[in-house]
Amino acid sequence: MATTEVSGSGALAVGGRELPTGRRLDRERFQWGSVSLLLPALALLALLFLIPVGYAFYLGLTNLRLIGPTSLHWHFTGLSNVRELGRDALFPKSVALTAIFVGGSVLGTVVVGLAAAMLIRTATSVVRVLAGGIVIVAFMMPAVSAGMTWYATSTAGGTLATLFGTSQSDFLHSQPLLIVTMANTWSQTGFAMLVFAAALRTIPAEVIEAATLENASAVQRFRMVVLPLLRPTIVTVVLLVTLLSLANFGLVYIMTQGGPNNATNILPVYSYQQAFSFNNLAYGALIGDVMVIIATILAAGYVWAARRRA
Repeated sequence: MATTEVSGSGALAVGGRELPTGRRLDRERFQWGSVSLLLPALALLALLFLIPVGYAFYLGLTNLRLIGPTSLHWHFTGLSNVRELGRDALFPKSVALTAIFVGGSVLGTVVVGLAAAMLIRTATSVVRVLAGGIVIVAFMMPAVSAGMTWYATSTAGGTLATLFGTSQSDFLHSQPLLIVTMANTWSQTGFAMLVFAAALRTIPAEVIEAATLENASAVQRFRMVVLPLLRPTIVTVVLLVTLLSLANFGLVYIMTQGGPNNATNILPVYSYQQAFSFNNLAYGALIGDVMVIIATILAAGYVWAARRRA
């Protein structure tokens, strides 16, 4: 029988042989030889993202304007724009509107996209092709076309007013944030449906059949079998839709231009207004920098959650 003892050096010995201590050999380690393979990608990342974003952060700390003396001869001004941002009464409202817009869009896109993927999965081939095609066309539609479609749908005499029996109701004016959130959800549902449909195909049929043999209802199968298996996909869709919605300038600007009375003035629109309507390029760049910071925090949270699942 092998004996176990501790040697004078502190190492664990079994049968007279010292066992190796320190880092486990089967643990994943960084391969420095792969750095050369990553250099082209790192160069593109620096050229197309890191350098422009870094320059935008620098511009946010200057007095650059679109017109005027400082349009050509501008200089670094430190934290003056940051202090102005702290005194800006409209900025907190814009942040709150952005949070509501993004949160509503994410919730609606995930729910509708998952429901559409499950319905299409069980539908006939003809219905699957027609419904899937309609949803994908909505997703592929340019922001200008989608914005004009929803503008015509939600104003007086539009489809929504006709459906609710009040042809003169202007829902875009009375409920602007709700309408632009619905429009954004409508335009991104196709993306979520495609991702969820692909994930549903990876669920083994044997798992569903086993739950059916256990007399689980359709709701129980979805809640206790399908939904847990789709959790990684849901997290991915939530992150991507959040980032897409956070940067969605075209749709909202086409429909409302931030109005009425700043009711839809989300951060991308507010950044554009400051830079090109009020000619304050540096202040608009600073608001864009805030959006980059928010997106970075969200992406880091996603990476952290993904590593915890792993």
